[in-house]
Amino acid sequence: MSFYKFTEDDLFTNTIEAYPEYSFYIVSSSVYINNIPNQSGALTDNIFGVPDGFLSLYEYNIDRPSTYIYPFLYKDGLKNIFKSYNTGSYNIANYGTVITSSYRLSSSISRYYYDSTGVTGSSRTYLFPLKNTMNHYTYLSPRYAYSASFGDKDSDSVNLINIPSIFYGSSIKKGSVSLKYYISGSLIAELVDKNFNGDLIQVSSSVDTQGEGRVAGTVLYNEGFIILTGSWDLNGDQIDYKTGIPDNSKWIYFGTGTNEGEVTGSIHYPSASFAIDYQGTTHTQTLTMFTHAKQGHLNYSNNPTYLKYNEPNYKNASTGSSVYGERPVPLHNNVDSAFTDVDPDFQKVTYISKVGIYDENKNLIGVAKVAVPIKKTIKNNYTFKLKLDI
Repeated sequence: MSFYKFTEDDLFTNTIEAYPEYSFYIVSSSVYINNIPNQSGALTDNIFGVPDGFLSLYEYNIDRPSTYIYPFLYKDGLKNIFKSYNTGSYNIANYGTVITSSYRLSSSISRYYYDSTGVTGSSRTYLFPLKNTMNHYTYLSPRYAYSASFGDKDSDSVNLINIPSIFYGSSIKKGSVSLKYYISGSLIAELVDKNFNGDLIQVSSSVDTQGEGRVAGTVLYNEGFIILTGSWDLNGDQIDYKTGIPDNSKWIYFGTGTNEGEVTGSIHYPSASFAIDYQGTTHTQTLTMFTHAKQGHLNYSNNPTYLKYNEPNYKNASTGSSVYGERPVPLHNNVDSAFTDVDPDFQKVTYISKVGIYDENKNLIGVAKVAVPIKKTIKNNYTFKLKLDI
């Protein structure tokens, strides 16, 4: 087996920026991710072991009804601990105690609605902490201002939609956000961030045009929040959006029933449904490695088929009182010939099917396989390009 060391010119590290598309559809408090229906298994209602409308982080424990695999570690002097484990319980535990966590971690989008007649100020638990962040982005658009001439989010009706980072990566791509409002399956209005500055502008309406061109909210691209404040009527259908009083459809009611604490499917107003579409931004570090099969190298194989078949005693040596000689090892000639009765001239030919990657201690840490074995003769040389996400 031959080993070759990578040189500085053989290793390159690149960053790949990708924009994966995501889609959420909400109807009757059920959430559908990327238009994929909830999958039931032979033993469970959801094969991933997470609530419907949620994304499984690890995708372990597939279709397991009760017995789950889980991560664990032992309490020792290094004081390693899972983030979800209680620190007080860890401190009083004896050394050697098994500390466990769970692979059934999941995530989904959620909605928080604050009515103008309800809680205000710092009591708006999920909205108030975003005050400084929103004010920071006013250089992009004055609509980001937490309290200004466009409204006061401490007291106005505000619709806050939270998108966890697992659904977008490092940030939401600017200009990719689209919110669609449906009544009885018909699109009544749509918002897009067409100016790439976070303003969600209404671009269509099936009822009237009073809202077209108006800003109904903003997007926090890096933090994954959509904040809707548009309170104008989108149509004349009276629907009780969990407020107790039927009202016309408005952007502040968008996404009602999106994981707001209710049981999936418990809120029934099938006439209203909502769609959220956008692109995320992900950065993947990629290591590119070039390995070389040089001319005159790698033309011998340890594969038994490389030796000529049915040659007895080729492993035996000739010994005597004054001589020790190893018998020659006959190699199989796998060169093709145009004639059946003529043996072609012998050539050392091998076929490269795998490339192994080793660490500095020659421990195998990776194997790259080619789709079709590559024929290698003494005269030619090849360079194999390997890529690895790091």
